[in-house]
Amino acid sequence: MSDIIVGIDIGTSKVSTVIGKVDRALEVEILGRGIASCTGVKKGIIIDIDATSDSIRNSVRIAEAQSEVKVISAYINISGLHTNIIKHRNFTNIVSSNKEITKEDVQKLIYSAGTISIAEDCEVIDVVPSQFIVDGYDGIIDPVGMKGSILEGDFDVVVGKIISVQNIIRSVEKAGIKVDGLVAEGFAAGECILMPDEKDMGVILVDIGGGTTEVSVFKNEKLVMNHCFAVGGDHISNDLSIALKMSYAESDRIKKQYQLASTRLIKNDQEISVNDISESFKKNIMVSDAIEVIEARVSEIFSLCHDMVEKKCPGSYGAGVVLSGNGIAALDGASQLANEIFQLPVRVASPKLKDITSLEYCTAAGIVKFIAKQEKEASTISKKNITETNKKTKNNSFFKKLLISLKELFY
Repeated sequence: MSDIIVGIDIGTSKVSTVIGKVDRALEVEILGRGIASCTGVKKGIIIDIDATSDSIRNSVRIAEAQSEVKVISAYINISGLHTNIIKHRNFTNIVSSNKEITKEDVQKLIYSAGTISIAEDCEVIDVVPSQFIVDGYDGIIDPVGMKGSILEGDFDVVVGKIISVQNIIRSVEKAGIKVDGLVAEGFAAGECILMPDEKDMGVILVDIGGGTTEVSVFKNEKLVMNHCFAVGGDHISNDLSIALKMSYAESDRIKKQYQLASTRLIKNDQEISVNDISESFKKNIMVSDAIEVIEARVSEIFSLCHDMVEKKCPGSYGAGVVLSGNGIAALDGASQLANEIFQLPVRVASPKLKDITSLEYCTAAGIVKFIAKQEKEASTISKKNITETNKKTKNNSFFKKLLISLKELFY
């Protein structure tokens, strides 16, 4: 039977779960998916482990019902707020008499890449190879079986804040699920949303959630930058509430009702009746007043992303900008604002995996695809009371060691 991988995306406003079956060609078949609202996360930070755990459990149960399997373990996303991706090159000498590169040589190189010096409050949670180099010849994806004297590798070393990682682990384990590993959100989102040609030409992915905005930059099919801002679509409702002195619930309703991010798209400016911030009486505001507030916040978010890219990864991006997330991407006029700020072509994201039709599942589905491509251990599930585990014997997960060390520290 093909390997089954479970991906769980813990977001500010929702938790989504995808159960996927991966065949030998690394094609993913979606067996089940589930989504549940989440109140335990604020601005990308877990503030209530119990509430977050409940949301995880509810999301997983829906996916289990569709797939008819019981989830025992899963891979979880981790936001750029809690991670840093360090580019690192390392090498090892091939000492065998026939100079043939083995799996053990590759694993040795990967493990040694994860021993870089980092801050005391952080831990290496993953090492992702971007290419291997054999005796100076680069661009090699799998060097096993090749012959050479020196094996080098370029790696993305994912470093996470220990406290943040621990809170994620506790929330998931409290839901009755073991953690297979953590996947940086930039890697996961790109798998379900971007095309290979876009990653090769250069593309900026702006993923706007409820409480955070993640900007990921790809060039030559590699993730070259990932940064997260603690601002998202929920801040629009908050801005409206403060600026126009109306309740948050009313502000959120107005945002969703008009779905506009630009005053230029208003076809019929008029007075509308809304609840005052105290919800004790009604008052009138102009539609244009509300849309002006929305436009200011959307423009600010895009400007933050643009300035970060210009600072860290200046250059040309042939594939332009891709907007994702239900926070802002769905608003009419958002693409035009992004085009004006980035001065690049802009498209709104759509899922690129079969059977995934909503952006709400893209990160969870991307986790499944990413883990499959990395050929890491499958998740554990049970079906008809028979436990199915991965038959592979790979030992390339830094997370296994991290989990042990974190439990020694905190339990």
